[in-house]
Amino acid sequence: MNRIIYPLVILFVACFCSCGALREMAYVSDAERDSAQQILSTYSNSIHTGDQLYIYVYSQTPISAVPFNQETHVVAVEQNRLNTMSNTNRVATMSETYRLKEGRQVEGYLVDQDGYIIFPVIGKLKVEGITYDSLQNKLQQLLIDGGYVLDPVVTVSPMNFRVSVVGEVRSPRELHITGDRLTIFEALAMCGDITQYGLRDNVVVMREKNGMVTPIEIDLTKKTMFDSEVYYLQQNDIVYVQPTLKRRRQADPRQMYLESVGPYASLGVSIGNLAWRIYRRYVYDVRGLFH
Repeated sequence: MNRIIYPLVILFVACFCSCGALREMAYVSDAERDSAQQILSTYSNSIHTGDQLYIYVYSQTPISAVPFNQETHVVAVEQNRLNTMSNTNRVATMSETYRLKEGRQVEGYLVDQDGYIIFPVIGKLKVEGITYDSLQNKLQQLLIDGGYVLDPVVTVSPMNFRVSVVGEVRSPRELHITGDRLTIFEALAMCGDITQYGLRDNVVVMREKNGMVTPIEIDLTKKTMFDSEVYYLQQNDIVYVQPTLKRRRQADPRQMYLESVGPYASLGVSIGNLAWRIYRRYVYDVRGLFH
């Protein structure tokens, strides 16, 4: 009977351990399959100090929007300068102007430490804390009220939305995003996903709040992650995937040495204690023979 029971017990333990390992590697393992999960967390697209904003003004009369667009304004200034030059000099510099138009790199508008940008003609604007849509509406109204552009359509988008992903991922790096919305899953996917040595149930997102960095934990194996405030990442977030205990041990050679030698040392101590007890018992028995 024991010959049958023991193999079954070993097989059961092996299956149990392997299933536990698979659960550790799985995302949202407690959610029912083919069921919808409501995302309660919201993402913020408000403007912060240090943001670099791309702003472009469209109009049915493009000439009226030229002063408000960095890429077209520089080219227009160069073309005006060419018109005042002699024919010889104009031909020599015409190709430079076209190259400027094709390869113009827009610098954008930097939000200073006080939360302001300096917009052409209009001047200084407080933009910190408002959304991109709010700034678009505000600029459109200012352009109309000032009589600068009759039918403006303003586009505002971030130029330096960046998130860093470090730790146990296949390709740790800084991500530069063209939009303003990024989930933690998308960021991990862009870095090659978490390695087998990374903790999926305790990922840490370091977020800057009011001049202080706050670490926020998120469990990617539970469906409650959809309620987390860091499910949607924000500007300058740092995602840190912590290593497993096995990985930390591998990183410390001394710890690995102690763990490899430890069992043998323990066995040696046990054998030594047993030998000492046998010796003492032998000595007492020998003494008893002579008394």
